[in-house]
Amino acid sequence: MNPMAGTDSTQTSLTTVSDGGPVIVLVEPQLGENIGMAARAMLNCGLSTLRLVRPRDDWPNRHAVSASAGATNVIDAVELFDTTAEAIADCRAVYASTARSRDMTNEILTPRAAAKNMAAYAAQKSRVGVLFGKESKGLTNDDIALSDAIIHVPLNPAFTSLNIAQAVFVVAYEWFQTVHDAEANVFAMPKETRPANKQELLGLFEHLESELDACGFLRVKEKRPIMVRNIRNIFQRAAMTEQEVRTLRGVIKGLTSMPRTVKNKDEN
Repeated sequence: MNPMAGTDSTQTSLTTVSDGGPVIVLVEPQLGENIGMAARAMLNCGLSTLRLVRPRDDWPNRHAVSASAGATNVIDAVELFDTTAEAIADCRAVYASTARSRDMTNEILTPRAAAKNMAAYAAQKSRVGVLFGKESKGLTNDDIALSDAIIHVPLNPAFTSLNIAQAVFVVAYEWFQTVHDAEANVFAMPKETRPANKQELLGLFEHLESELDACGFLRVKEKRPIMVRNIRNIFQRAAMTEQEVRTLRGVIKGLTSMPRTVKNKDEN
């Protein structure tokens, strides 16, 4: 089958929906071919923003170009990042695609339910991202801890394995169907203030964790990673605004800079 058979240059590409569509983030992808096929799956569904975190092979990659079957505008615009946190810093919400059962409290959504959530964020002009892990091991717990929800594709329980391109396509397809469904009433979620993005949330987390380290709350080294993830999950589920994040950081600063005991004058 000719991989270019479905390409029609006389048609207008629907990549304009990518203005509010999810950013696809591949964390430590190992093969250029898989990156190319993921790009192809994205363009099938009108998405064009692809970010890579520490790809194993050099970039640009000729194997990715050939496997993309003509999705060169996606490949040419790929952005590279050293860390997952940097790749999602401008995102209001992040979803982690994983088939593995994790001992975490994140909300679990089907691709269809996640697409509806993404469309609601898009209506607020808020950027969202979807994380996909490396071919061999998927996402780490630390990567998943950066997400607001997990996307789980309901498949044959005895065989749930998907390659990266398949996983990207499932999520992108549900997004495409959602934004083109005239009856999908998911675009009216007014907010009084701007939702906080991941960079602002990570700033809050790091500030809080630094003070918790200083006061000894996180002193048990073996338990610290789990405690940190749990604390972050609590705040991420709160869906805070930018103003709320600044207020919380002010609270932390106030609690740590003021004397521990302040007596009321009437008590003297």
